[in-house]
Amino acid sequence: MVDLADVRAAAKRIDGRIRRTPVLAAGPDLWFKLEFLQHAGSFKTRGMMNRILAGPVSEAGVIAASGGNAGLAAAYAARELGYPAEVYVPVTAPAVKVAKLGKLGARVVQEGREYAEAYAAAVVRAAETGALFCHAYDDPEMVAGNGTVGLELLSQLPGGFDTVLVAVGGGGLLGGVLAGLSENVRIVGVEPPGCRALHAALEAGEPVDVPVSGIAADSLGARRIGNVGFGLAVASGIDSVLVDDSAIIEARRRLWDEYRIVVEHGTAAAYAALLGGAYRPAPGERVVVLLCGANTDPATLA
Repeated sequence: MVDLADVRAAAKRIDGRIRRTPVLAAGPDLWFKLEFLQHAGSFKTRGMMNRILAGPVSEAGVIAASGGNAGLAAAYAARELGYPAEVYVPVTAPAVKVAKLGKLGARVVQEGREYAEAYAAAVVRAAETGALFCHAYDDPEMVAGNGTVGLELLSQLPGGFDTVLVAVGGGGLLGGVLAGLSENVRIVGVEPPGCRALHAALEAGEPVDVPVSGIAADSLGARRIGNVGFGLAVASGIDSVLVDDSAIIEARRRLWDEYRIVVEHGTAAAYAALLGGAYRPAPGERVVVLLCGANTDPATLA
């Protein structure tokens, strides 16, 4: 299990290699954590940097499988640390993410139509080459690195906050935030019905496979919640809510129209929980919406 000590160790390890992303006051009791401004466009750079620095890494470099964001984080971190990177993505990965992977110097391999298929191919390749396999979310170092965003929040909002809304895919960000924040902060996981790996696992009492579909599948489309994130979720007794695709699209549009914030659909899910009423704060409840990724095509905002 990842704990606060692991998150603090990760913060020391990656210090100076990641951005301290800002917090935007969006209302009297509402803040946006602008983690989409992180290197490579998502929170995953924190976790991936920690994973690679924890090593060991051979001359074969690193291999990752991703719907896009974890691959971008792996490519960026590997480049900055001087290692080659090979990234497996499904053929359905957004073109904007695939193109950026190439710009970051990674060798890109497109395999299968879902993350799970790209993952299986990447595992085989890592075994063949001896490269360090970097899981997109179900890895203790990855989760601990992601949790550093929680430590940042504590320092940026010294007056405190009550609740953090977190979009959930494989559980790597959720687990990190749970480990990095104190027990008196409520963490709420947010998922679309077509990417409900956490919701289904909580209902079943264990991680289970789920079908993947919908507008946010490219970033939240894990077929099964990770063991690390699920263990932390159960131990914390977190809340989990579902938001439909129309609410996600509206939240993404509102972020652009009202704040000039451009994020991907998966990221907008966290805000959709507020706008659509899936999560209703109590009067005076201080809420942080974690906006975690922006690797998207701005043209789709129209």
